[in-house]
Amino acid sequence: MARWVMGILAAVPLAASAQDAPSPARSAQGDVAVTIYGDDTALVQDRRQMTLPAGVSRQEFPDVSSKIRPETVRLSAAGTEIVEQNYDYDLLSPVALMEKAVGQTITIVRTNPATGAETREQARVLASNDGVVLQIGNRIEILRDDGLPVRVVFDSLPPNLRARPTLSITLDAKSAGPRPVTISYLTGGLSWSADYVALFDEAKSAIDLQGWITLGNEGGTTYVNADTMLVAGGPGGGASRGQGIAPGTRAGTETAGRARLGDFYLYPLGHRTTIAANQQKQVSFLSVAAVPAKKLYGFRNNWLGSAEEAQSADTILGFSTSRAGGLGDALPAGTVRVYIRDAKGQPQFVGENRIGHTPMGSELAIKTGEAFDVKVQTSVDKREKILSDEWQRSARYRIRTNGGPVRTIEEDRALTFWRTSMRYVLTNARPNPVVVELTQAGLDNYWGDTRVPSETQPGEQRSLDERVWHVTVPANGSTTLTATFDTRY
Repeated sequence: MARWVMGILAAVPLAASAQDAPSPARSAQGDVAVTIYGDDTALVQDRRQMTLPAGVSRQEFPDVSSKIRPETVRLSAAGTEIVEQNYDYDLLSPVALMEKAVGQTITIVRTNPATGAETREQARVLASNDGVVLQIGNRIEILRDDGLPVRVVFDSLPPNLRARPTLSITLDAKSAGPRPVTISYLTGGLSWSADYVALFDEAKSAIDLQGWITLGNEGGTTYVNADTMLVAGGPGGGASRGQGIAPGTRAGTETAGRARLGDFYLYPLGHRTTIAANQQKQVSFLSVAAVPAKKLYGFRNNWLGSAEEAQSADTILGFSTSRAGGLGDALPAGTVRVYIRDAKGQPQFVGENRIGHTPMGSELAIKTGEAFDVKVQTSVDKREKILSDEWQRSARYRIRTNGGPVRTIEEDRALTFWRTSMRYVLTNARPNPVVVELTQAGLDNYWGDTRVPSETQPGEQRSLDERVWHVTVPANGSTTLTATFDTRY
């Protein structure tokens, strides 16, 4: 039905009585403040100057959000109480207008494409479901989209069909006169996200970081000259999780110099802005130059990981959000896109990845891609059983059977343990030496007693599950690291 009606009515604009047709008008909103959270929730606070009569009266608030949550509406006005409120969300459209005309008489205007002559017929609308069914005189006709110029003329607009989303509130004012009236409500349809552009200068080991906020309005309401506040986080909602973050990432412990709302940071825009209906717009919120940064290489091997061919190491951009590190801010979740200048000085895109909400003072290690010239080949050199006599063999238990006396039993455990010898061959085809952070994962088990009896380079046990080595690989050369692990599996 919607396609038929739109097709027919789009050819020529709808007509209605001049006194009933809504005239274009500027927004009825007042001083608007919008707080946008990260979970498709926004708080709108609209302060309007109104003149109220004494006693009970019905006041209309047009230009509220088309996705308002009516149950969250709160009104604040001196000496005034809410008696009742209604949200009129049946908006004026060709489809809605035809649906409201069921049982009414309309005028069908057809134009002869050859002569330009118009013919008019009175028609009674019988139904408007999957199509529009009309009674014209003694015949029944279906309104069709056959490509011929057709328009529909309505004598008036239905009283309950609104041109704009409108909140109707019945108020009881103690006295008459002008006063500010503030309505606040929660709504969907508004969103924001952060994006970052990092221009990396490898020679200077520094980045220039630009942060952008993208505002999105999927609703049909424009918020004019709004004081806009963004909340990094959302009540009852989960924070965004980082993706592609390298193991070197560490959460910070510094407090950023921003306003807070509970456990969330606030990011106010520096100026008022109009958030138009069905629009996306970008505004800058961060611009920092010469932040110390460095390119890193990393490789993570799963337990018993072995490959016939060498695999590329990850390329990682590392920098700090600490005050001493030059950035000095908390970063809302978003995508970091990394650029490097080529030989001609032109910025070229080299990779991107997403970060979660990041406290100030964090160490970020963002994977941007895979290295062409830095490779790691892993292999299991040997895997053999270890005699259980080297570990705990027996255990004693105190038990009671069928209510009898407590007695002690001894259980002989024939446990199996494994000694695994791993080899890691790291190669570097670059003209300069590199350092690869090599991680062996999968070491954790239920008992947490994995041992490393030997290794050709001292490593760091980052956790029960991971051991890390920082391996220097010479220019146009290779380095081999071996390590032995004793495990229960």
